[in-house]
Amino acid sequence: MKYKTDSLFICKTKGDIMTTIIELVYNFLWGDLVTLPLPGGGTLGLPLLVILLIPTGIYFTIRTKFLPIRLFPDMVRALNEKKDKHGGLSSFQTLIVSTATRVGMGNLVGVVAAISAGGAGAVFWMWITALLGSSTAFIEGTLAQLHKEKDPLYGGYHGGPAYYMHHFFAKRKDGTYRKYSVLAVLFAISGLICWCGISQVISNSVTSAFENAFSIPPLATTIILVVLAAIIVLRKNATVKVLDIMVPIMACAYFIFTVIIILTHLGQMPDVFARIFQEAFGFRQVAAGGFGAVLMNGVKRGLFSNEAGSGSAPCAAAAAKSDDAVKIGLVQSLGVFIDTIVICTCTAMILLLVPQELTNGLVGMDLLQSAMQYHLGTFGTIFIAATLAMFSFSTFIGILFYARSNVAYLFGNKWCYQTAYKIVALVMLFIGGLAAYTTVWDLGDVGVGLMTIFNLIALYPMGGQALNALRDAEK
Repeated sequence: MKYKTDSLFICKTKGDIMTTIIELVYNFLWGDLVTLPLPGGGTLGLPLLVILLIPTGIYFTIRTKFLPIRLFPDMVRALNEKKDKHGGLSSFQTLIVSTATRVGMGNLVGVVAAISAGGAGAVFWMWITALLGSSTAFIEGTLAQLHKEKDPLYGGYHGGPAYYMHHFFAKRKDGTYRKYSVLAVLFAISGLICWCGISQVISNSVTSAFENAFSIPPLATTIILVVLAAIIVLRKNATVKVLDIMVPIMACAYFIFTVIIILTHLGQMPDVFARIFQEAFGFRQVAAGGFGAVLMNGVKRGLFSNEAGSGSAPCAAAAAKSDDAVKIGLVQSLGVFIDTIVICTCTAMILLLVPQELTNGLVGMDLLQSAMQYHLGTFGTIFIAATLAMFSFSTFIGILFYARSNVAYLFGNKWCYQTAYKIVALVMLFIGGLAAYTTVWDLGDVGVGLMTIFNLIALYPMGGQALNALRDAEK
């Protein structure tokens, strides 16, 4: 009995130590690393990832000569590239896959949280962050396409940060390559950890939304979610086919209903935009010490939503069969625009067109559902629950598409390893639907934070390759 008690104590102690380590790393990555004083007695807290990502976005925006604005028509034209009959995705399909993962619960609940904490002015800083992130997304998307490799399991191509890191850091002086690059291995492991953690967040969000909207027990929703996901991800090439249908429908439906809401409140739109700009730069926020909240909530939401710099979307960019890597980079840059400027702004408009007295005291999903009920009645609550489910489910399908590349880099192109990771992710999806484990959720955030750091380490020395490709294309 004493042996069993000691064993339990040791296990519990190890668990506590692991939890403590995860929380320490989480706070280092996402907590306020630097705090700056502001006029009016307020402060501006800067997390490490904001300190890294914003200067990166500014740097590549300048180096690309303000690509998101200058080459926006070219981003749209790049979607016309057709799928190659010998394998590989079309440029439009890579946009669909990356949009599936970018557009998720963060575009709904995350925007609600940003506006609740930072006011309407947070929307403006969200837009600015998206423009900067578009340049970073171009660089990493172009690099992924330049360093893609043939995929012997699924056909076509695969790649991403692990592969372009390997080609840069694992190359010997004689032109041969070491088996692994340390940085690429660390990135690949961080990605797999992150996506498993996100699986739990996804299922918990969906089950909670369905329980609130339809009173459906979490267990029933979880079982249906896991079964549908298993049918899709365990089949060889079903993932992209499903996303090709699901993503345009969900994004267009959300956009169309938002446009309808805007048209029915057209007279209020000048006041809404005036409020956004006034609160973004307003002296009231500065004097009240709240400018830091306005700025950082907008910046954080923009960064976290569009994923530019994290290294996720390049896994989709590498899968394209294209005659020009720059075209794929432009498409990924467009993906940031769609995610933040379009979808996140839709959520912001839905909230800001509701009288403030009707939403006072509400937060999160309750706030968003109340806003939709104000606009569309009972249907609004149903619609937002269904939208969240589709956004979240498509994210899960998309991240397992990304995981292919990382699994292949770490373990080789073997079905057993690919299937094993999918099963682990499905188990996490099931567990998350029944209970919220904050440590696992933090682990997901730690994973994406580490991915971002490792990816940025590679982007600076390798970014010149993408910039040279851009210059050649523009000639």
